[in-house]
Amino acid sequence: MAAVFALACLVPAVAACDVGSADRPDGGTTAAAPPPTVTPRTSPVRTTGRGPELPEKGAWVGAWVKPQFHNATGRAAAFDDFNRAAGGELTIAHMFHEWNEAFPGATERAFQAQGKLQMISWQGTDTRSTVSGVYDSLIRQRAVDVKEFGVPVLLRYRWEMDRPNLAASMHSPEDYVAAWKHVRAIFTEVGVTNAAWVWCPHADGFAEPDRDAAAYYPGDDQVDWLCADVYPGPEWNSFTDRMDHFMAFAQKHPRPVVIGEFGLTQEGRPGQRANWMREVGPYLKKHPQIKAAVYFAARQTTKPLYDSTFGNDPESAAVFREMATDPYFNPPPPDLSVSSAPPSVPSR
Repeated sequence: MAAVFALACLVPAVAACDVGSADRPDGGTTAAAPPPTVTPRTSPVRTTGRGPELPEKGAWVGAWVKPQFHNATGRAAAFDDFNRAAGGELTIAHMFHEWNEAFPGATERAFQAQGKLQMISWQGTDTRSTVSGVYDSLIRQRAVDVKEFGVPVLLRYRWEMDRPNLAASMHSPEDYVAAWKHVRAIFTEVGVTNAAWVWCPHADGFAEPDRDAAAYYPGDDQVDWLCADVYPGPEWNSFTDRMDHFMAFAQKHPRPVVIGEFGLTQEGRPGQRANWMREVGPYLKKHPQIKAAVYFAARQTTKPLYDSTFGNDPESAAVFREMATDPYFNPPPPDLSVSSAPPSVPSR
């Protein structure tokens, strides 16, 4: 099991992935952008679709796993190996995509063949350029492709937008919200009903006094799932401490919650990693608003160095396996059959 759990990508605190520049430390976006050249959308947007039907009780567990080979076959194999080592019950498979990268693609089709609910993280780009309309044809094509994919997905658009190293491309909370509404409006115009929009700042954005993640919230009429990424950091902040700050916000908004990324990125003292992991399961059970949690399994061999896999940590591997095989975290999976006609969804 340890060897299998050793399979895994990039810095959680800077949320990276196997697509290379999807989240470079400099923000992974263009350095300078002009102000919008068109008036931002201001009229209310009738949003459609909520993605997968929620489990009545419990929460799904999933993972992003860094593959040995960065192609669809390699990603599917890495996830399958990690899943089997964790007890074979993981429901969600996670994938990252750069802004201009087409999706859903071969990787999503491979995960679909495995019967997995998918969370797709889409990088986003400069907010003011987005609102200007220069990318509308690209956005529309992504919307068409997601609609034609036909199965429920969680779409995590520009996660961790509140990170300081993304300020140059986010510009301001108001610019981010305008970009979110612009992109989502195009998806609505195309008639995408199978994608649930996931708003996912970093949990630290609610806990640290110099951060204000809540300012980036597009509104309950725009968001289908709330989300936060949670890591211990070098200070070894507890899972409970980081999540309590976020949940104080989430409890004011009637939306399900997914933990978009969590993982053990620090070496820690003996037993410290496993103790951090032991908080996760009980915390999720205490907060039934949380309907999913996705582990980030990666080993980074260049600076910044970290390893969130379980290859050299059988104690933490056992804790994760115990959680992943707990009946509470194995509610029935959503219906992932391809629908020829979109469901009728009432307006909000």
